[in-house]
Amino acid sequence: MNDTRAGAAPVTLRVAIVDDEALARAVVREYLAATPGVEIVAECANGFEAVKAVSELKPDLLLLDVQMPKLDGFEVLDLVGREVAVVFVTAYDEYALRAFEVHAVDYLLKPFSAERLQEAIGRVRARLGKHEAMPVEAIRHAARPGETTTRVLVRDGAKVHVLPVGKIAFAQAQDDYIAIVCDGREYLKEQTLGQLEASLDPATFVRIHRSYLLNIEYLARLDLDERENRIAVLADGKKLPVSRAGFTRLNELLEGRS
Repeated sequence: MNDTRAGAAPVTLRVAIVDDEALARAVVREYLAATPGVEIVAECANGFEAVKAVSELKPDLLLLDVQMPKLDGFEVLDLVGREVAVVFVTAYDEYALRAFEVHAVDYLLKPFSAERLQEAIGRVRARLGKHEAMPVEAIRHAARPGETTTRVLVRDGAKVHVLPVGKIAFAQAQDDYIAIVCDGREYLKEQTLGQLEASLDPATFVRIHRSYLLNIEYLARLDLDERENRIAVLADGKKLPVSRAGFTRLNELLEGRS
């Protein structure tokens, strides 16, 4: 068993290789075979397999490609970033700044040597010895700079749910989580409502209350309750509270679309 006491990195570093190219995985596998104190616990051809491997096998390190189908490396990091150290492995140097902004331990530019990989392994051991966690907020901030997302990823154990933003009716803040209602189902994600709001198109999603973010495409009408408080009624009959500030924002958005 690995020694995970404070100040001690694992004696045997358990590594998962994540790359959609079989040849690239083979090269890394060959380099790691010659590296003492390293055990390969998984080889993953896409991001979904990587999330599953982290959940089920608990590796110490992901050697993670950036450009992959289905889920890219930054999306994988968003989903697993608190649980595992990450070294990005990619053929594209334009991701380097973003990699370090999200607190990746190292960044290997293909093609790289066995010595360069061993150097990265040494940095991983040093990071794990200090028990430094990656701040998820920094990961989400840097993963999609200046872009609005078209999908929201929600991890459920080893599974990843991909939610198209157009099918998200609303989201509600719940302590350290948000509850996202999509296609009639509720999904819990460890994220703040403000972080979700910042990633979505402000022409479609509006903060109607400090605890609610609404997709206005699902708004049927505005009503008043018995206390004269405004209520957003959705197409399915669901009722959400609307604060004064939220009504102002909602009204401005609706007027801008008319």
